[in-house]
Amino acid sequence: MTEFRSDPRVGVWLIGGRGSVATTVVAGCAAVTAGLNAPTGMVSETPLFADTGLPALSSLVFGGHDTVDCPLPKRAEALAAGGVLPHGLPSAISSDLTAADREMRPGGPSAGDTREQNDLIETFARDMADFIRRHDLARAVVVNVASTEPATTGPALPPSSLYAAAALRAGCPYVNFTPSTGLHHPSLASLASDSGLPYAGRDGKTGQTLLRSVLGPMFAQRALTVRAWSGTNLLGGGDGAALADPAAAAAKNAGKERVLTDTLGATPEGETHIDDVPALGDWKTAWDHITFDGFLGTRMTLQTTWQGCDSSLAAPLVLDLARLTSRAHEAGLTGPLTDLGFYFKDPVGDAPSALGEQYAALTRFAERLRQLPGEGDAR
Repeated sequence: MTEFRSDPRVGVWLIGGRGSVATTVVAGCAAVTAGLNAPTGMVSETPLFADTGLPALSSLVFGGHDTVDCPLPKRAEALAAGGVLPHGLPSAISSDLTAADREMRPGGPSAGDTREQNDLIETFARDMADFIRRHDLARAVVVNVASTEPATTGPALPPSSLYAAAALRAGCPYVNFTPSTGLHHPSLASLASDSGLPYAGRDGKTGQTLLRSVLGPMFAQRALTVRAWSGTNLLGGGDGAALADPAAAAAKNAGKERVLTDTLGATPEGETHIDDVPALGDWKTAWDHITFDGFLGTRMTLQTTWQGCDSSLAAPLVLDLARLTSRAHEAGLTGPLTDLGFYFKDPVGDAPSALGEQYAALTRFAERLRQLPGEGDAR
């Protein structure tokens, strides 16, 4: 008689849990698990990660924090109406959306919140720990997918860092998919290193910077001199509104520009602009204009246009990162997961910026996971 077993369940705690990206993550996981859609865009579902011990998609349990109260089923309906989710999917997976929505907890600090930083951290950490306990989870990975916050200075922790500190306090691995401060705040450096937890980030690479991480090395390897590289982003939705703040846009653009400097060996002329176009909703257009010199100084140009849905581009990466970070935690890995730089504009640790080199590092990481023990070895 065959003995059937269920894999240990793993939590995915989403900061910004009722936003477009988080809703697409929950809906996408449910759709793929039910066989309604293929896992397109999920690198963790390719042969590269076969037999690496990643948690099954069916074992993932979702919860999170958010400052808004729009239920996930309603948010999913709006995304389907906008063409982000397939028509009819929200009703087909309504029970999954409702279950995840029950696990959403109030975020903060909200306007007028008088709680001290430590009180907020303790509240958030308690929410995370309670989630793990109630669902009897093997672990939970905290992933920040909230809107970009303005760059900050000074000792006060911004919201993203409050959540990051809470993740450490709750014993949860942490992934920062945004350019917000998170664990990068100086006051959290020692806490992160002493936590014994793996962490990854920051700022998911979904469009314009993905292209730059491919094209920059191409110019360098072909010995073509890039003179100027300018770009424009048109986007709507929550990110468009958040990035209308110049300080938030500066935080976002820093990673885009760093990729060019790292891959070209110098910073070319030109700037990247971000424009809020509310009518675009969850869709974005990224345009780059590159001026370069060829043989005998012949001046040439390359222009690229990337039009895509940010939530659909981000969601499979978030699922990848949650599974990979969970497996790293299970295997006892600690500190920055530099081999996951493939997914980020501004990777933590000493990681290359060229996509080819990052993919090679990811390949080595997959092989490393195959060699590491896991909970499944005892079953």
